[in-house]
Amino acid sequence: MKKRITPLLICIFIAFFFIGCDSVKLDPKKPVTITMWHNYGGQMQSAMDELIDEFNSTIGRKKGVIISVTSISASKEIQEKLFMIAAGDPGAPEMPDLVTTYPKTALILCAQGLLAPLDQQFSTKELDAYLPQFIEEGRLADGRLYVFPIAKSTEVLFVNHTLFNRFSAATGVQLASLATFEGIAEAAAKYYEWTDSFTPHQANDGKTFFTADSWFNIAQVGMAQLGDEFINSDHLNITSDLFRPIWNFSVLPALAGGYAVTDGYSSDLSRTGEIVCSIGSTAGILFYGDTITYPDNTIEAVTYTVLPYPTFKGGAKLALQRGGGMCVKRSSPKKEYAAALFLKWFTQPEQNMRFVYSTGYLPVTKEAFENNMKQEIKTAKNHNLKKLLETAAYMYKEYTFLVPPNYEQLDRLSKEYEIKLEQIMLEGRKRVLQDNKALSIVSEELYQDFVNP
Repeated sequence: MKKRITPLLICIFIAFFFIGCDSVKLDPKKPVTITMWHNYGGQMQSAMDELIDEFNSTIGRKKGVIISVTSISASKEIQEKLFMIAAGDPGAPEMPDLVTTYPKTALILCAQGLLAPLDQQFSTKELDAYLPQFIEEGRLADGRLYVFPIAKSTEVLFVNHTLFNRFSAATGVQLASLATFEGIAEAAAKYYEWTDSFTPHQANDGKTFFTADSWFNIAQVGMAQLGDEFINSDHLNITSDLFRPIWNFSVLPALAGGYAVTDGYSSDLSRTGEIVCSIGSTAGILFYGDTITYPDNTIEAVTYTVLPYPTFKGGAKLALQRGGGMCVKRSSPKKEYAAALFLKWFTQPEQNMRFVYSTGYLPVTKEAFENNMKQEIKTAKNHNLKKLLETAAYMYKEYTFLVPPNYEQLDRLSKEYEIKLEQIMLEGRKRVLQDNKALSIVSEELYQDFVNP
């Protein structure tokens, strides 16, 4: 008897659950208005505006949903407003029904009961259409989905092909050697020596070859490639033997003069010819342009190559996934359902590719990567974008996208690591020039200071 009752109860529960989900009915005569904050500017804002207008005039009108954008501002400003809301500050604005944010901010909002979990709004089949890593990143501590992916990015190696070809012709260094971090490090040292030789009468005036927008990302992805974790709870795993290759890559070429250390973006240095290659977000593709403006104001036309994210020798093909998503405010069943309806429509391959096209962002569904991306590659008029899409399609097939950890201490650890490492790069270079010590000796001294502050 018990064996018969149990399956029956399960069936009744499942049926009740789906009836409950379907019981949310919208009325086209009395549309629900969904307010939205987002951080997309430039071309992405134009694409967002067009898509929202299209949704409102088609699916929205038919179902009874109106999307109303009430604020467009930078991620930092949105985050500050959301923190005010979470803290219950008297001057805090009213939280929108939809907002772009990152999982680290969603953690704080969720702790205050301000976010609606989205799992019940999507069937298993619907969620399976998205890249699993993108969905996984949006799940918080309770395992439920709160941050829905609408556009993502990863990191790649941007190479000024014009400058690299000259270097390659003179030294024999091949583009294929940049597939590994070790190869980049060797090329950086050779590039400095090669450019230093242009002025025999003036010592130590070679040029830098490489920089990264985030040395912290290189460390956390590099450790994962080699089979270890860089972040352990509230500290960084810098004493691990597998951190040594990351240290050697990051510091030794800097001591030799081959790396640029900057507080800005790598694209700024690339546009002035101060570097040959850099690691940065795919979303930065449009900032590289197709010319170099030198200090004497002469301008040279250049071309770029976009290579997959490098790996450490013997390491797995892993790259970091970046970008936030949309969160839905906990409110009424109708509003939560309406917000989810927009997210479903917006992330369908056709709409999603229109949103991310020409920006360097990546779509979020498997179908968009496997089918729509091919068409975009064929029709892309911007050569840099075309190369980026080709590389992104290759990485989708060959790489695993790493889900970054999500907890409050991450920002602090990242900033502290970046600041300390860049100080070491600059200080170490001074020691090499002033004390005339071997690079390996200076590097070891700096490493001991780094791990034993």
